Amino acid sequence: MAMSSAISLCFVFLFALHSSLLLLTVAGTSDSQEFVVELDHSNFTHFVTNLDFLIVSFYSPGCGRCKKLAPEYEKAAYILSKHNPHLVLAKVNISKQANVGLAGSDGRISIKIVRDGGKNVQEYKGPYDADGIVKYVKRQYGPASIEINTLEDAQIFLSDNKIAIVGIFPHFSGEEFENYTILAKNLRPTEEFFHTSDAKLLPQGESSVAGPLMRVFKPFDELFVDTQDFDVNALEKFVEESIVPTVTIMDGDQINQRLVDNFMYNSNSKVMLFINFSSEVAASLKYKYHELAELYKGDNLSFLMADIGVSSHAIKQYGIKDDQIPFVILLSDGTKYLKSNVEPDELSPWLKKYKNGELEPYIKSEPIPEHNDEPVKVVVAHTFQDTVFNSRKNVLLEFYAPSHKVCKELASVFEDLAISYQRDPDVIIAKFDIFANDILHDFEIWKLPTVYFKSADGNISQYIGYATKEDFREFIEKNRSKPADEQLDVKDEL
Repeated sequence: MAMSSAISLCFVFLFALHSSLLLLTVAGTSDSQEFVVELDHSNFTHFVTNLDFLIVSFYSPGCGRCKKLAPEYEKAAYILSKHNPHLVLAKVNISKQANVGLAGSDGRISIKIVRDGGKNVQEYKGPYDADGIVKYVKRQYGPASIEINTLEDAQIFLSDNKIAIVGIFPHFSGEEFENYTILAKNLRPTEEFFHTSDAKLLPQGESSVAGPLMRVFKPFDELFVDTQDFDVNALEKFVEESIVPTVTIMDGDQINQRLVDNFMYNSNSKVMLFINFSSEVAASLKYKYHELAELYKGDNLSFLMADIGVSSHAIKQYGIKDDQIPFVILLSDGTKYLKSNVEPDELSPWLKKYKNGELEPYIKSEPIPEHNDEPVKVVVAHTFQDTVFNSRKNVLLEFYAPSHKVCKELASVFEDLAISYQRDPDVIIAKFDIFANDILHDFEIWKLPTVYFKSADGNISQYIGYATKEDFREFIEKNRSKPADEQLDVKDEL
């Protein structure tokens, strides 16, 4: 997927993620003794290669959410320090450029599970309170799949309100069991795996089931589904499809939140209906939407229905006005399609048009400015291509949010910089509000503000340096080029 698609999806699902990866990391605390180990580029490799398992937080000291989560991470580290064996929580400051790239980090705030001396790295996808972190880490350290030997085991591990994956094998050996173990290791950051040789111990136990067979228990739809295809890729695809309901409900209930996360991580195109669950038309919309989901089940589409009362920020996210609710939006490979003021009988024809390739993509954009004569030019989604790529100018572009503290602090610097270039016809200093406009091109944006430079001959580079007028000018002068037509004129003269 293109980076712009990834960025778009990141913002699209921000409303749905209580466990967004951008919120995962934490720094240290002010306690006299810290149990979180501080690592950097000078000692990271040596430290990691001597451990089979540790958790590493890639954090930024200026991140507000990092500061909020810090004491929970520290408390968890203290508890895990008493575990036998000692389980280590570490942290790396990614605001220092030399630390970017450790354990595959790319400058984003994240937490990673590092195994086998650094040979195996996975994303942390667990809770963020101390008790939740401890429970999750212990689960990740233990075996990828836990054996069920008794009815008591089954009652403890297989509750009615959670997803659980169980392999049934006559013997814990052979290709099927080995492939199941590979699957469990691959998916253990998000799923819980178990195995047994006695299917009678399981809920809905059947004496006739001897395996090899994999069963996914789930608190929705048909409650469990089975497969006997033990190709690793087939098993992974089966799990991915099985853990997403026919219609995922987003209503503020924390039990449903795990299913919302599953919906987000699913690779299918995503259809989302936003309605007021207490409105008069809600019952009819719900009925028609379920019909639609059943009709397209297995057709690479996943369906979610959200109560606008608990997802009101989605209105802002998509640029929707209150008088356009209810609305349905479809996300496919970074492209969005929207139907506002949707009626129950319009759902099916609208989706059919999508399948036939007859829908126009929806682009969220601020209005094109009637007057854009300020020193710092305003770029919106509908003018991005012309201003940045088609202008044949050298463009320094700030991706920002108006309410962001650091963006506010940078505003005066950018203003002074733009004024200094007002008499230079080949340079544009511009800004782009990432929350009011869709990003339609491949720009990596993991923090705010982010500044990119596009030279007149098309080269794109990210600015990494001090936020001063002088440093910005030096960067521009070093990377600028003449417009393409001027370059051709020079060649003709030669």
